[in-house]
Amino acid sequence: MKNQNTRTRQYVREALRKLVLSALFLAIGLVLPFITGQVPQFGSMLLPMHIPVLLCGLICGWQYGAVVGATLPLLRSFLFSMPPIFPTAVAMAVELCVYGLAIGFLYGLFRKQNLAAVYISLVTAMILGRVAWGGAQTVLLSMQDSFFTFKAFLGGALLNAIPGIILQLLLIPAVMTTLHYTGLQRFK
Repeated sequence: MKNQNTRTRQYVREALRKLVLSALFLAIGLVLPFITGQVPQFGSMLLPMHIPVLLCGLICGWQYGAVVGATLPLLRSFLFSMPPIFPTAVAMAVELCVYGLAIGFLYGLFRKQNLAAVYISLVTAMILGRVAWGGAQTVLLSMQDSFFTFKAFLGGALLNAIPGIILQLLLIPAVMTTLHYTGLQRFK
């Protein structure tokens, strides 16, 4: 009985920790675009909302990453009217949900969670998220009798996002490595 109570308390403590961290990542995602938005043309290319969602998926798990990813662009649209709700925020909600889900799920599959696992999970999640964004844009724009061409997909998912992609590939592993060495979030 005593072991069961101890396990229950540990489970509740871990769930509460993940919930608090998810709220922190959501708050960071709401504020970070204001900082990068000081340079309008370059700021949106840095993809500031993607970073906290990816970190949430890695640190808290796929369930939390998916919820934060789906919620963040919609909440930001309702609170600050940016990004515009349709089709941008809705398509971003799909994209970021896939980011959080994919990176958390893939990272959780690795027996040895280390820097290589972070990179593999990150790159795979980035690809899946961009494909999901393209699919969402195609569906949403077809509802308006518009077309989402492959050229528009390449421009939005790859060419315009190069600074953000580079930033994510450098920053996310650096943060995870720092968390490991400080003991806050150890690799397994």
